[in-house]
Amino acid sequence: MRIAILDDYQGVALGLADWDSLHAEVHVFAEAFENEEAVVMALAEYEVVVAMRERTPFPPSTLKRLPRLKLLVTTGPVNAAIDLDAAHRLGITVCGTGYFSYPTVELTWGLILSAARLIPQQVDSVRRGGWQEGLGMSLRGATLGVLGLGRLGTAVAEIGRAFGMETIAWSKNLTPADAQAKGTAYVSRDELFTRSDVLSIHVVLSERTRGLVGERELGLMKSTA
Repeated sequence: MRIAILDDYQGVALGLADWDSLHAEVHVFAEAFENEEAVVMALAEYEVVVAMRERTPFPPSTLKRLPRLKLLVTTGPVNAAIDLDAAHRLGITVCGTGYFSYPTVELTWGLILSAARLIPQQVDSVRRGGWQEGLGMSLRGATLGVLGLGRLGTAVAEIGRAFGMETIAWSKNLTPADAQAKGTAYVSRDELFTRSDVLSIHVVLSERTRGLVGERELGLMKSTA
């Protein structure tokens, strides 16, 4: 059995699982494929493909050109880049892993704190032999806006309140009652942008959300946001 692991940009896949126990030939593709033809040429002889999230698309035109493929695995429970109907018709089993929201939430707060407290600038200054580069911004008393109050947005808002921030939210499906139940104030779309000192976006990119944040919306925000 031949197994292909795709898009392992960081070179971590082989150390995250016991691949030897499968007694299979495992090959890692660290670089992205340039086009569909490159995908087909590289994977034509593999029975199993492990896809890293949605980095490589598998539309019907690709799947039907991979006659040996029997199992397509994705990291996470959902992968919009895989055509499930086509895979089913072709007898290809598609399965995924569990989902954990905390890594995304932790990284989100890493970015917020880095921006608010100028952490990258401070680190760079110390490396150059300098010292403090500005004071940054205090989060206590500031307003955290959340665009998309789902699982991720709710967790981000909870941490914001722990920092003493006021949390507000808006999305197309959010209701005032839902927001209140999650400890966050519901506001209009424009108010979300005008009031937020920090804005965290947690919506899936789709035709419904494409262009949701543009020049107009960014122009509504405070100069200090």
